[in-house]
Amino acid sequence: MTDKKTISRRTVVKTGLGAIAAPAMFGMLPAQAADNVIRIGHVSPRTGPLAGFGEADTFIVDQVRAILGKGLSNGGKTYKVEIITKDSQSSASRASEVASELILSDKVNLLVGSGTPDTTNPISDQAEVNEVPCITTNCPWQPYFFGRKGDPAKGFTWTYHFFWGLEDVIGAFLALWDEVPNNKVIGGLFPNDADGNAWGDPVRGVVPAYTKAGYKVIDPGRYQPMNNDFTSQISAFKAAGCEIVTGVMIPPDFATFWSQAAQQGFKPKIVTIGKALLFPSAIDALGERGNGLSSEIWWSPNHPFKSGLTGQSCQALADAYTKASGKPWTQPIGFQHALFEVAIDVLKRTKKLDDPKSILAAITSTDYKSIVGPINWNGKPVKNVTKTPLVGGQWQRKDGKFHLVITENKTAPAIPTAGKLMPLS
Repeated sequence: MTDKKTISRRTVVKTGLGAIAAPAMFGMLPAQAADNVIRIGHVSPRTGPLAGFGEADTFIVDQVRAILGKGLSNGGKTYKVEIITKDSQSSASRASEVASELILSDKVNLLVGSGTPDTTNPISDQAEVNEVPCITTNCPWQPYFFGRKGDPAKGFTWTYHFFWGLEDVIGAFLALWDEVPNNKVIGGLFPNDADGNAWGDPVRGVVPAYTKAGYKVIDPGRYQPMNNDFTSQISAFKAAGCEIVTGVMIPPDFATFWSQAAQQGFKPKIVTIGKALLFPSAIDALGERGNGLSSEIWWSPNHPFKSGLTGQSCQALADAYTKASGKPWTQPIGFQHALFEVAIDVLKRTKKLDDPKSILAAITSTDYKSIVGPINWNGKPVKNVTKTPLVGGQWQRKDGKFHLVITENKTAPAIPTAGKLMPLS
């Protein structure tokens, strides 16, 4: 039972992302480890349009719980570890709400989360204001950092992130497009959400880099997510003779756009979309029109890394997921696993588990080899972010099934390619 007197001393601050609880300066300390129980709070989108990012969560969390079944050893003591999971429902306000519950009601020692800025940003904001250590992933670092009004000169105190950045997706996409002759005219699809506004930002976004590389970008402006009519965008792309379409979209929006493009006779040579084309289920839903679509690739069974927690290779982890779920591997599997790898490594190295600042010190001193690559917050590109490698590839249909094939690795040569980009038929 939560102490009512303690609650009465808490202040709630309303923001655009929901309720953010008052910081620990008012006397509310996060969970203590005095009862020999460590609590990890985990938030991700299990439902809603971003549910693909949380599809593998149950598999990963069950795997980690089994590993921690006998407890976690630290300083000669064994601690029971509880993992408390919450569904952000693909909503920023819901993510903020459940993060607040994890901090104030469940009293977690460490908060972790993943799945686009709609989840990573609000839970990180909750952790920052409440002075709770937090680690996130599965969101390009610019929407995470600048989307939270981060100042590169100062950074944040309690919240840390690992993933790639827009500079990496720019490099990967440009390398993909160089594989197929085209007229270098791009149609841009950027929604009015955290990702779309970051990717489409006139200064920090992708367009200036594409322009510098000799491409002409047709950007019709921001559209509202869950849009049901892309006629204006398609008309603009056709009028400009766009042979490439790129952007960052949720799967339902891309499905609508791609169906309407066929109906309106728009036939680009290359379609490379971030976020929407990551998941086999989204590609399968497109039928034959899924063949040849291209995307960024953050993780695959062919990546040359292994888990520091289980010793599994990327291929072994992907195979284990398919065996347990009956579903094909998806890219978030590796990063969800890495999220808990890093969290457990941090807790093992923490000198005083009942002290949030001690957990924070363990985060900032991390130097860990994970299943998605090295994790080391060394101040680059900014204090709170460390980057992971990114390549590009294409969905190619073989033997009646779609396979995500790595076709370029200029941005990460250690990750092998398995084919060449083919123009859309």
